[in-house]
This record gives sequence, C-alpha cells and structure tokens, in this order.
Amino acid sequence: MSFSELGLSAQAVAAAAAEGFVQPTPIQQQAITPVLQKRDVVGHAQTGSGKTLAYALPLLDRLTAQSAARPMQIQVLILVPTRELAVQVGTTLQGLARHFAQAPKMNFVYGGVSINPQMMALRGGTQLVVATPGRLLDLLDHNALNLNAVGTLVLDEADRLLELGFSQELQRIQSLLPKQLQTLLFSATFPSSVMSLVQEMTEEPVEIDIQNASQSPVVITHRAIATDSTSRTQLLRHLIQSHQWTRVLVFVATKHAAEIVADKLRKAKIAAEPFHGLLSQGKRTQVLADFKASRITAVVATDLAARGIDISQLPVVVNYDLPRSAVEYTHRVGRTGRAGDAGLAVTLVTPDTHAHFALIQKRNSVQMSLETIAGFESKQSVPPEMGSPTTQSKPDQAGGIKGRRPNKKDKLRAAANSTR
Repeated sequence: MSFSELGLSAQAVAAAAAEGFVQPTPIQQQAITPVLQKRDVVGHAQTGSGKTLAYALPLLDRLTAQSAARPMQIQVLILVPTRELAVQVGTTLQGLARHFAQAPKMNFVYGGVSINPQMMALRGGTQLVVATPGRLLDLLDHNALNLNAVGTLVLDEADRLLELGFSQELQRIQSLLPKQLQTLLFSATFPSSVMSLVQEMTEEPVEIDIQNASQSPVVITHRAIATDSTSRTQLLRHLIQSHQWTRVLVFVATKHAAEIVADKLRKAKIAAEPFHGLLSQGKRTQVLADFKASRITAVVATDLAARGIDISQLPVVVNYDLPRSAVEYTHRVGRTGRAGDAGLAVTLVTPDTHAHFALIQKRNSVQMSLETIAGFESKQSVPPEMGSPTTQSKPDQAGGIKGRRPNKKDKLRAAANSTR
C-alpha cells in the first residue's frame, strides 16, 4: 500500500516522500484515512512504529486544504507529556510543512524555557499548537491563546497524559475545549487503569492495535543479570568497557541516582551525563545532541527519557533500577531496536527485586534467564518466596510468584543502596 491510496492529497504524498517516507507503516495505513475523515482514533502501536506521522500528515493535509477559509485560531491541539516529545513532534511537523504551498501556522510550547518568547510567537494567532499541559495552562492564564475553536485534540503518549500525574491538568484543559471535537489517542501502551478515561473521551472510535504487526519488526534481545545493589555501578562499567558499547541509555529510579551513577562512570573515564527533570532545558538539549553525535557514551536517565526520545540506532538500554511498572519497561526498552535495527536491553536484578522482575516478565510476556558474570555475582541471599537469583533455579517459572512487601526499613535501605 502507498500513501496515495489513503486519501491524502498529492501535495501531502509528495511531502512524505520528500521527508523519506515512501511506504506507510501499519499504524499509518490504518490511522490516516479515519483521521482525514474526522473520526476519533485510538492507536495502539509499539514505539518506533510511526505514530507521529500517522496523525501529523493527515492533519497538515486537512488544514492546508481549508487554508482559504481558515481562521487564525487554534484548530488542532497536540498534547505531549515531555518537552523532548514536544520538540520531536514539532520537528516532524516542520519537516512536512515546508513541502506544503500554504502550510498552517504552527507553534510548539513547553516548559523549562522563558514563556515570553512563546507568548510573542503566539501574537496574531496560530492554527496548530503542540504543547505540554503545564505550559499550555500557563499561556492560557496569560491570555496568550484560547481553545474555543479547537476541532481536533491529539494525545501523544496518551497513557502517560491520562495517568494521575497529569489528570488534573488534562481535566482543566478539557473544560476549555468545545464539547464536539475529534479526539486522537496514540500510545505504545494502554493499561487497564486508563481505559475508562479513553472511553469517556472518544465517541465510536476507530480502534487500532497492531502490536504484532510491523513492516520493520522490532528485534530486541533481552538479558537479565543477577548482582547485588552495591555492585551495579562496577558491573555497568564492566559491561560498557568489555563490550565496547559506544552509546548506552541507562535508566535509574531517581534524579539523585542519575547524578551519582553518571559521576562514577566519569571517574572511570567513561563519558557520561545525567538526564532528568531538574536540568535546564538547555542542558537537556545539549546532552541529547552530544549523545546523538556519540560525544557521550552513556546517558543516565530517569523515566523522563522513556517518553519521546528518538535516538536512531541506539544499540543498548540498561535498566540499572527496575522500572516501577511493566508498562514502563515497554517504554524504556522501546528506545532501542527501532526502525528495524537490532537492539539490546539489559536489566540488572538484585535480590530484593526478584519478585518485581518476575512480574515484569509475566506482564510483558518476556522470558529471561538470570545470568551471572564472574566477579559480580550476588553475595546476598534471596528470600525464599522470591526464588533463587541463578539460572539453576529456573527463574522462567517464577512469573507468578508474589514477593514480600518491603517495610519502611527495607525502602530506606534500598534507597541508600541505589546510589552506591
């Protein structure tokens, strides 16, 4: 199937081709036509599958076709959870728009930078806005824009935006939107906890689920290594140096851990930088630019980086700390193995995280035998209900084992160990 068969104009097809998109991916094949038809869409597809283009191209095509009668008001609002994803979506839109004769005016707004230039850019109106919820509300409070004319709402990484952390902001934004509008929800995961909200926001949506269909299959090798909490940094250093990894994205649980682990890697002569929400936008942008250019070997990040960071040919992701949920595991490892490239996801498993590790395996339908590496074996015993940390104990059969609930002392001890 080609883009020309999906109802797009010749101009839109040419714009896609000019940006290197010759053949639509499965999510694009199924989403573009209903987006053009102004239907609600719930698009569930793996990371790197082309979800952004699936809505960006038809929305640009539609806005351009209405250029003669188009008012200078926001007609398309695209909400994203992170600044990095706002930049990524904006870059895609700008790349496509330059090939349209009469592209709509677009603005991309997010926090971490001064609000004044964004307010100035919005003067005179705009037709399409990409925004993080917090900055959008700031601009609304400053009367820099209004949402009265919005006809299409897009939630990119919808599951994150529907979670508790964004729920109040999203509710306030929704209260300012017209009641009748097209709603497009796209994400790699839609956990059951948000499905009731998905149903409330959409009306007879086109539901697309192509988790197992892709023209460029995701090829990710999953490895799990048993070690102690206190040995993780040394093991990480050993893996980077012995395998000569040129770029590795390391996930940790806290901002403090990101700083500590990155500092210890630098002391071992490994070019490393932390990446978390307390960094300025300028610093975050610079870190990503250096990482993409291979001037940095390791970026040590909180889960902020799991959403919206698109780094081509990223070979390795390491879970230094286990993710809080099975859903976040999907988003973390989805940073590698993109666009048909092979990827490696390595998870470090400590004795106190065996039960959670088993749950992640079960819910992601991924089976990993726990390996050990000489010199970094775990010296701590695993509670009996968690199973043994070695492959001899058949960890693949431990998916349904429930571990003990940590008490306050356990949590304090784990927090202290995570920064060693």
